[in-house]
Amino acid sequence: MRLVWASVRAVLRSEPGIQELDVATDDDRQPSVAVCYPALAGTCTAGDRVLLNTTAVELGLGTGGKHFVVARAGEGSGVALDEPSGGHIMKLRYSPLQTDVVSVESPESPAHDAMSVADTLDGMPVVCCGLHSQAVLVAAAIKQANPALKVAYCMTDGASLALPLSNVVREAAQAGLIDATVACGQAFGGDFEAVNLHSGLLAARHVVGAQVAIVAIGPGVVGTATPFGHGGVAQGEAVNAVATLDGTPICVLRLSFADSRERHRVVSHHTLSALTRVALAPALVAVPELPAEQAEQVEAALEDAGVWRLHRRAPVTATGAVRPNLRGVEVTTMGRRFEDDPAFFLAAFAAGAAAVASRGGA
Repeated sequence: MRLVWASVRAVLRSEPGIQELDVATDDDRQPSVAVCYPALAGTCTAGDRVLLNTTAVELGLGTGGKHFVVARAGEGSGVALDEPSGGHIMKLRYSPLQTDVVSVESPESPAHDAMSVADTLDGMPVVCCGLHSQAVLVAAAIKQANPALKVAYCMTDGASLALPLSNVVREAAQAGLIDATVACGQAFGGDFEAVNLHSGLLAARHVVGAQVAIVAIGPGVVGTATPFGHGGVAQGEAVNAVATLDGTPICVLRLSFADSRERHRVVSHHTLSALTRVALAPALVAVPELPAEQAEQVEAALEDAGVWRLHRRAPVTATGAVRPNLRGVEVTTMGRRFEDDPAFFLAAFAAGAAAVASRGGA
């Protein structure tokens, strides 16, 4: 870990739950950008002294490769931040930044009574994603098929723990593609906070009143080029949680014909390991309509990996290559747009359409 003091030169952006700051660090004084979560460190203003975690930038990482504010210097009182949530559940537990939240399940929550008896999803379709960028694409496809459906996004703690870090989720919520967010496990910053994914899904169904839910990790994904050392396993774990709660799990394939890494070409090894080694319950797998040559490669990869030994293909009529309206939200995957790698986007669109179809289109 590397911690460095810095001075805030200006506030570049301030949104609910997150700030981007122009900072100059004491060690080199070069201007750079830092992220502040006011819930953890307080709201920053120009001229503030801040302690930054610069580790990821020093390592040259893409995932998490930013400076983050750890703390602000006090203003003479010895107290830098005093904003109790009213709850007693801690997130980021047993770390220097542990923070109290009102979890949707806790006795302090207005939803406690509803959560006390919630134990089933009543068949609700839940789309299980392998990457954060798929979530908004799925939501757009759901709203395209049936704009009246209420959609909840449950963010798990397999990547970014801060939900406000996601610009696309914030923009999707503003555009009406996502109706509510639930931060599950150690993730924080959602419209609702949940102790784990199971209770987060139940909150989506019984507190939010969602008719479809989407589960995905936050921005960023860990990969080590090993069978299980990656964030994609969360997709299989989500399938198990949905099945346990009597929901209908629907899986997004991570497809690419543009990724330079062989392990992520055609069907990513993240998806294959999640579906064949981690998921223990059957799910609907949405296979999009693709050009013939690409479709053959996808079919071969799924067959060779043994995906169909446990899972079922979503109905073909639910997986047409219809490009839904993203309502102005710009989504990329590894910097690639739809035109650069359409298979990736079409797979997510297909899963959203399949979720609506699993309800009988209602």
